[in-house]
Amino acid sequence: MISMDEIKERVILIAVDTDGSDQAERSLDELGELAKTAGAEVVGRMIQPRENIHPGTYIGKGKILELKELLWETHGTGIICDDELTSVQMGNLEAELDCKIMDRTLLILDIFAARAVSGEGKIQVELAQLKYRASRLAGLGKSLSRLGGGIGTRGPGEKKLEMDRRLIRERISRLKKELKDVERHRELIRGQRKQSGLKVAALVGYTSAGKSSIENALTQAGVLEDAMLFSTLDTTTRALTLDNTQEILLTDTVGFINKLPHGLVKAFRSTLEEVRYADLLIQVVDFSDENYRQQMQVTADTLKELGAGDIPQIIVYNKADKCEMEPLPQKRQGNWYLAAGLNIGIRELAEAVEQKVYADNAECVFLIPYSAGNVASYLMEQAQILSREYREDGILIHADCHRQDMDRYREYIVS
Repeated sequence: MISMDEIKERVILIAVDTDGSDQAERSLDELGELAKTAGAEVVGRMIQPRENIHPGTYIGKGKILELKELLWETHGTGIICDDELTSVQMGNLEAELDCKIMDRTLLILDIFAARAVSGEGKIQVELAQLKYRASRLAGLGKSLSRLGGGIGTRGPGEKKLEMDRRLIRERISRLKKELKDVERHRELIRGQRKQSGLKVAALVGYTSAGKSSIENALTQAGVLEDAMLFSTLDTTTRALTLDNTQEILLTDTVGFINKLPHGLVKAFRSTLEEVRYADLLIQVVDFSDENYRQQMQVTADTLKELGAGDIPQIIVYNKADKCEMEPLPQKRQGNWYLAAGLNIGIRELAEAVEQKVYADNAECVFLIPYSAGNVASYLMEQAQILSREYREDGILIHADCHRQDMDRYREYIVS
């Protein structure tokens, strides 16, 4: 990754409203938070109602003239569009406005590049960036060469833009091979987890909902907690010890967001697919955000895209203290309302996770002959042993075990 000088950019946010709702306003609010996270200062915003996005310039010619005046009045250095631009749109806007042109995808890629810590994360981000830029060299090159740093220059940066398409394709090919090696290592770890019989719960949800706060409270993981969007990018997995002394693995995943670039979803698929192998999803919702229902829909859509839409879930409405809910924690219709930042409801959540993860468990008594010692060893490792008695005819084991194990060793069940 190449380090670039930080530039405090003064940007104007623009969006096209095609449905006449307030969705464009909400989306632009979020774009402003993204710009702030990337280190830019928002000095203006503009929304144009249109039936469709202009295929050549994103917004209409009249709005372009207004935008020129706004750039002059605010001393703006660039604009950020709330949708992904084509190379034609980017090039035409650059020619008309004579300033740096960015879109939501470029902005999110830039934030990911700044937040990637692990080798895998850096590979994934660079791969997504290069794919994005390879298709937009004509429109993106001039825009990014205008400044020596700032949004869009983190990660591969301008040095990679000097490559021709052939070199970029070669770099993409090498990155894909490196990512395949990482994916094989991740699959090996998953296989080891499956053999160990450990249950896995995954924290999912919109960015900044409080997933890292909950993981820290439950496992003392020490993950960075920050109000900024995408404060944590790399997946972390920690052991969570439940009241019955059994352990499960708790995984914190990268946060979702509206209009998450498809290239990022593809690049981060090996990381995001951790949720597909979870026994339980803990969806964390920022209950204090007035748009929390829309954020939940984005989470549901992303989980469906990843093939994880049918995994059992617990929905956790976090930051409920900011909504002046009393008392906390509260449980409604199987969902929890709590305040992870104040450590309120964490113990109750751990109990709910235990009940949900082991919902398919039941108590059973086995009489296992000494000739089947491998079965006794398996149960002692995988089940919660309530009592054990060594008798002449075998080992009498009273265990709380999974129903699959009961079916598997039904011949040894005595009660």
